[in-house]
Amino acid sequence: MPHFKYKATERSGKVSTGVIEAPNQTAVLQKLKDQQLIPISVETSRATSGRAGIDLDVRHLLSRVRLRDVMDFTSKLSTLMDAGVTLDRSLAISIDLTENPKMQGIVRDLRRKIQGGASFGDALSQHPKVFSRLYINMVRSGEAGGVMETILQRLTGFLEESEELRQEIISQSIYPILLVIVSSVVVIMMVTFVLPKFTTIFDSMGAEIPLPTKILVETTNFLKSSWYFFVGAIIIAIAFFRKYIDSSDGRLKWDRLKLRFPMIGKLLLKIEIARFARTLGTLVRSGVPILQALSIVKETVSNQVIANSLLSVYGKLKEGGGLSNPLNETGCFPALAVHMIAVGEETGSFESMLLKVADTYESDVRVTIKRVMSAVEPVMIIIMGSIIGFIVFSMLLAVFSIADMPI
Repeated sequence: MPHFKYKATERSGKVSTGVIEAPNQTAVLQKLKDQQLIPISVETSRATSGRAGIDLDVRHLLSRVRLRDVMDFTSKLSTLMDAGVTLDRSLAISIDLTENPKMQGIVRDLRRKIQGGASFGDALSQHPKVFSRLYINMVRSGEAGGVMETILQRLTGFLEESEELRQEIISQSIYPILLVIVSSVVVIMMVTFVLPKFTTIFDSMGAEIPLPTKILVETTNFLKSSWYFFVGAIIIAIAFFRKYIDSSDGRLKWDRLKLRFPMIGKLLLKIEIARFARTLGTLVRSGVPILQALSIVKETVSNQVIANSLLSVYGKLKEGGGLSNPLNETGCFPALAVHMIAVGEETGSFESMLLKVADTYESDVRVTIKRVMSAVEPVMIIIMGSIIGFIVFSMLLAVFSIADMPI
């Protein structure tokens, strides 16, 4: 059983320290409470835990918090609070239920800040790399309205939809990536191990290599002798490109160009529209004012062209009026999305219609991804097949040339 080193204060204000053997940190806090001590800090005693403490530290350093970790934490917290468990107690239970060591440390820090008198929203804001502005503002609106359980349920649904869409994109990309990797390995093995043997045979016989085989050999030798030049050129190009798109003007031009790509541009636009509609709809439904919600949404949109268009929408919305007309004037939002939002404004179901827009475009994204991949896969197969086919043809031609040589 692990040992925990604690620091606590007595009722008189005197600070005391010690070591307690307990199955987990929650049990340590309960023991301190039974002893009428107010805990200041509780941590694993490395002197007594030995190797286990070192392993825990290594795991903590190597782990990272993923969207799924945040989603699991939110789902469990929502379930506990919906069952009537207090926030402090729910966080204490969540510490034991969290598997990711880094996320576990964050949850522990959240509980410590809440016990120190901070609100849940303020505690979350201390971890901006883990919890987005959307997440933090929704929690704050839930605290202000006393509907924390409902807000956490909506957050769970939002995160699940985002994760599902992300996994869909990843799963559709696996086959093309594997195709490129396997084909590249085959090509490298053939030109590295098989082709040099043909060159040796022809050199030993004093015969001339067939033209296709000669082209392949010269190309391979050139790449072998100048690979560092190509690698260096690629690294330099990537560095300049990243520096260019890091500038505001470069990022704007690159994002505008991406939206003009055949097929890919429409896909990227649909992803941005779906993200915009779901984020805005979730925020408004959770009680966040429309102007504040629009300001938050602007930061969740990754394409700078659309983000800049939301700046003009924000200004016009601030002057009064609805959302649909300013969105239509930007020229960035599809007519279907604009009309659906206009209908929502007219019927008084604004946030519900935004979520329907999100559902519609997320469904379109899935269909478009399948279409794009169904078009990309044959092209990749043709390209890689042509390369491998040329290599095989060159080698077979060399084999037939050897067979025709006089002995």
